[in-house]
Amino acid sequence: MRRTYGIAGLLLSAMLGLAACGSGGGGTPGNPLDATSAAPTGSTADGGKAVIGSFDFDESVLLSSIYAQALEAKGVQVEEKPRIGSREVVYGQVKSGGLTIVPEYNGNLLAYLDPKSTAASTDEVDAELKQKLPPEVEVLDSAPAEDKDSLSVTKETQTSRGLTTMEDLAKVSKDMVVGGPPEFKSRWETRFKDVYGLEFKEWKPTGPTTADALKDGSIQVGNVFTTDPKMVANDLVALQDPKSIFPAQNVTPLLHKSSATETIRTTLNGVSAKLTTESLLGMMQQINVDKDEPATVAKEWLTSNGLL
Repeated sequence: MRRTYGIAGLLLSAMLGLAACGSGGGGTPGNPLDATSAAPTGSTADGGKAVIGSFDFDESVLLSSIYAQALEAKGVQVEEKPRIGSREVVYGQVKSGGLTIVPEYNGNLLAYLDPKSTAASTDEVDAELKQKLPPEVEVLDSAPAEDKDSLSVTKETQTSRGLTTMEDLAKVSKDMVVGGPPEFKSRWETRFKDVYGLEFKEWKPTGPTTADALKDGSIQVGNVFTTDPKMVANDLVALQDPKSIFPAQNVTPLLHKSSATETIRTTLNGVSAKLTTESLLGMMQQINVDKDEPATVAKEWLTSNGLL
């Protein structure tokens, strides 16, 4: 489901984010938000400077490294501040100018700004974001790449049951067991039925073992993130969601407006244009399964896409 936190968890995450994790160059660990230089400045006449932050999970670190290396190749002076913590901390730093850039997810950012928003598609989410962001910040082009909820099945189940979309699933769902986080049923049962006519034989709280439960056959349908490396490792397929029941979660650069140069904007839009869910999934496989370093994986992707 969405990467969200309870109030207590948010406060703890914020405190931990401020107290943990060093800067990106392998230096002495410490507060990633400690000021090591003046606030970034620059003009459209040069590449400028950028302080790039990330959330405290591997995919965000990878994306920030992609941004950093792409910008450095264009002459931008870059300082990386990885694994800062929760959105509450990171967003506030971008708004204040302590960070120039952070790789965001458009759906989650909109939900943070407006929990009552019903925007679902990428275009709807991006349009609302541009209306609701304060003047200090801006979002650039969203990438096709998404890290979002899905109802997934094994390729074997897809073939044997003729499944491509969630609409197809409605024809056979009464014979199937579905798994996901403990709160999955209470959050989605009614909406699945209303939108797609989905009714399952049983709901199982499989939590982080959902992808493995699909592989061993204890469930036939599961709620798995689209960039989870086990999508590949367990031979899983995300069913298409033509009615956008799961909100868009496109990778989208969030910038402190006055600190960003045209070189920064153009470069990051170029990165977004080539970043797909498939490529992001492959990179996360390299990091979480093959144990490659995010910076190495980022460099390989940028090189293969003509961005370095």
